[in-house]
Amino acid sequence: MIRDLFARDYAGGAFVLFGGQHLAALGLVGLVCLLTVLFRGRWGERAKTTTRWGLLALIYLCEGSWQVWMWAIGEWSIQGMLPLWLCSVTSWSMPLLLVWRSDRYYQWAYSMGVLGAAMALLTPDLMQYGFPHFRFIEFFTLHGLLIVAVVYMTAVEGFRPRLRSLPWVILVTNLYWVFCAWVNTQIGSNYLYTQGKLPTPSLLDYLGPHPWYLLWMEVIGIGLCLLLYLPWAIRGAWQKKAAGAEL
Repeated sequence: MIRDLFARDYAGGAFVLFGGQHLAALGLVGLVCLLTVLFRGRWGERAKTTTRWGLLALIYLCEGSWQVWMWAIGEWSIQGMLPLWLCSVTSWSMPLLLVWRSDRYYQWAYSMGVLGAAMALLTPDLMQYGFPHFRFIEFFTLHGLLIVAVVYMTAVEGFRPRLRSLPWVILVTNLYWVFCAWVNTQIGSNYLYTQGKLPTPSLLDYLGPHPWYLLWMEVIGIGLCLLLYLPWAIRGAWQKKAAGAEL
């Protein structure tokens, strides 16, 4: 029954990390990103506008429906449902990228938005909610769309990451991290995991005990940001080399 797909106590099968359903969802996100890049020249101006607004509507639908569902099953609380998670912040602030096409916001979304969504996709906190439960579909759709939106703005709309923007991105992210840490001490929450690790298996399990894993999160985060910029550094070096060969 359809009601079972929205049930709090789902009996249709638990989520299995890197199981068949998980790998299929990751593959689907990757396929959409690949197709966006391959057909990047097919968008006219009207299609671009429709795509941006469509992505925004789907992102808001996913994030909003999660809030409503958590309230409906009696699990909504300020300790876990304020829009302070990295992906929630990215979701609600997406008009800055998809409507106003802010280059500065793109610089943040390209690094922190993509990293946050990628980490969530790799280690989902879904517990008993396997496919086709609402929570499974909403989770992978939302986080996949965040990555697709950035890929689209890069491949189709022509936005480009700039390495010189990385210090600003890191500063803003750390200030936000401090803010979340303060909020956590005030209301007993654990936004951005400043107070402890996930209750389910995650990459944090390999980074040592609290609070040392927070330091490693910082180091690894910066390293992954640099890795995201690597293809563009290689591309720039290749273009300079090609231009020099033509002279």
